Parts: sequence; C-alpha cells; structure tokens
Amino acid sequence: MLTLSACIEMLFPELPFLDRIDAVADSGLTAFEFWGWRNKDLDVIAQRQQARGLTVSIFSVEPNNILCDPAQHEAFLAGLEPSFAAARKLGCKTLIVLTGNERPGVPRSEQIDAVVDVLRQAAPIAEQAGMTLVLEPLNALVDHGGYLLNHADEGFAILDRVGSPAVKLLFDIYHQQITEGYLTARLTAHVNQIGHIHIADVPGRHEPGTGEINYRFVLEQLAKAGYDGFIGLEFRPLKPTLEALQPIMQIIYDINQTVEGV
Repeated sequence: MLTLSACIEMLFPELPFLDRIDAVADSGLTAFEFWGWRNKDLDVIAQRQQARGLTVSIFSVEPNNILCDPAQHEAFLAGLEPSFAAARKLGCKTLIVLTGNERPGVPRSEQIDAVVDVLRQAAPIAEQAGMTLVLEPLNALVDHGGYLLNHADEGFAILDRVGSPAVKLLFDIYHQQITEGYLTARLTAHVNQIGHIHIADVPGRHEPGTGEINYRFVLEQLAKAGYDGFIGLEFRPLKPTLEALQPIMQIIYDINQTVEGV
C-alpha cells in the first residue's frame, strides 16, 4: 500500500510550523516529514504527533550534505547517533543523506569513491540502530546547481558498491524528471533499492496535476512493482494546500483500492 507523507516545510505555508502538524491530521493524511532536526523542538513535535496519531516518515541526518568530502566524514559519522536518537524520539526509522556539492579540482570518480567509503562506514551503524539511510540525487539544472549526485542510476550504482540493506535511495520524481526522465522504468527496476519517494510536478515544483508528469500512471506502476513505502509530498502548492492535496490523495486512494482488490 502507498502512503502519503506531507512535507511540512513546504505545505500549509500560511501556518506556523508546528501548527502544520495538526493541519496534516485534519487533511486526512497520516504521516508527515521535514528537513533538518536540530532547529526543531522535537519534544513539541512528538507531543503533537502522538496526540494526532501521526507517523514521522523521514528527516535528515545532521550534519549533512558532506559525503563527498573525506575531511567531513568524521563529523558525519559522529552525527549519526544523535540523529538516530532524534529519530527514535519521533518513531522515525528513515533518514536522508546528501552527497554535497562537487569539489572543484577533484576528479569526480574520487568524490564518488568518498561517498561510497563513508556510507560503507555508516551502514553497520545504521543496521545496528535499526535505521535506514536514504541517499538523495538532486537536479543541478534548476534547483541545486553544483550538487554532485544528479542521476538515480549513479545513485543505484553507489548502493551496489555499499552493499547494505540499511542504505537505500530517496527517489525524488521531480528531480529525476528534470535530470533524466524514463521514470517508471527506473522506479520499477530498482523498487527494492528505494527507501522513500518524493513527488512534485514539472515545471515549477507544484502539486501533481499542474505539469507534465502523469502521476496516476507512474504511481500505479510503482504499486504494481511492489513498492509499499512513503510517498513524500514535497511541493509548493499553487492552490490552498487542502485543495492542492485532493487530486493526489484521490489517486493514491484509487491505486490502493485496486491493489487491495487484486
């Protein structure tokens, strides 16, 4: 079954951050996510989450965005346990990791090797903690100029080299449509290596249905391939958020009804 998760960094922008948790519950969604945790009041988040019966699906390891720089590996590895402790407070089991931007003058292969090396070190720590790290490729054409890891295919190759069930990919459909397309083939071929998905439409990073991606088809194929994880709603709504959510919530409802009826 596919489960939607509201990114409260981007949805319900008219509300104070913590009030967005209640707005998620009022919308009928059952999960939410955010980006960094160190600037958040985790105790209040946990209280509101538990009061409303919500799941925290994902947030980022801190410090982050530094995997391609060996000089930062010690800091990254030292940040794992505090990040896992924050995750345990919220009942979350998946955390985002980012490569960081390309390092000028350093061969690309050397930077990818550094990402593989630190994830190999992080993997047994995550396994022991019962956590999953998800490596996220980002597009460099529109939103994240200079970011090292742009292609999902290269991300999957990194995972093959790391070789741990505790290290998977965050497949952001918005980013990958911009970078390389061929969405359903990549999603379905690598469904077992995907630990989380983000969605937004192209262009503009707005709600599904405002752009060129046929989300009903893509998500139907994903469900048929056996993905049963979270679908993070990480978009900037053009309409009021509740109105913007309705089409994608209906799509997910329809798909789940079909899958459960098979």
